[in-house]
Amino acid sequence: MTNPDPQDVVVINNLHKAFGRRRILRGINLRVRCGESVAIMGGSGTGKSVLLKHIVGLIEPDLGAIQVLGQRIDELSSLDLDAVRLRIGYLFQGGALFDSMTVADNMDFVLRRHTDLRKAERTDRIMEALDWVSLQATANQYPAQLSGGQKKRVALARAIILEPEILLCDEPTTGLDPVSVRTVSNLLVRLQRRNMSVITITHDLLCAEIAADRAVFLHEGKVLAQGTLSDMRTHPHPMLKEFFH
Repeated sequence: MTNPDPQDVVVINNLHKAFGRRRILRGINLRVRCGESVAIMGGSGTGKSVLLKHIVGLIEPDLGAIQVLGQRIDELSSLDLDAVRLRIGYLFQGGALFDSMTVADNMDFVLRRHTDLRKAERTDRIMEALDWVSLQATANQYPAQLSGGQKKRVALARAIILEPEILLCDEPTTGLDPVSVRTVSNLLVRLQRRNMSVITITHDLLCAEIAADRAVFLHEGKVLAQGTLSDMRTHPHPMLKEFFH
């Protein structure tokens, strides 16, 4: 694998992955730069979530190389991989909040497990993160008491509470009303302005329009096209025409 540009936080070369006889990824190449926001788009079953899981080391490739934050994560030991993962935030599609914990306890769980902060320091960090998503008042509420948009914002606050360098988002606006879509998307823009690299799987054109510098469109396990949303909308390939129109 050639040495990447120092500004590249993710470099994927010729990534292949199959499950049994089903070939999911068939030679993916992708680069993401520091502070860039990239939307991964495409139809169902094209390998978007599988690609995201490779970046955080949840799935091992069959072939190819994955470099994240300057390290070949497909070659790391479990201990070294865990150290890289602490520099990556992950916003799950459903939020993945613990129903039996309050909002504050959901966030404190991460801090207690991965930091040496004292309780007062953890509380300050939690309230600061909740203030950033305008949800300080929900600290003592349970996930069942929150709206869908509020759950996503709390999950986003939890994903960044360790101040990661990269944020991976799996369908962050699925099932949300247009106002909540704009709210979550604008939060992703604010993260990018803090020099965080954001990689978002989304079918939501509004989210991609607001939050992404660049879109990468997957089809049949390969990168079919990439560029701005305007590039995607005017691309002559029938699959992109169908997706965007």
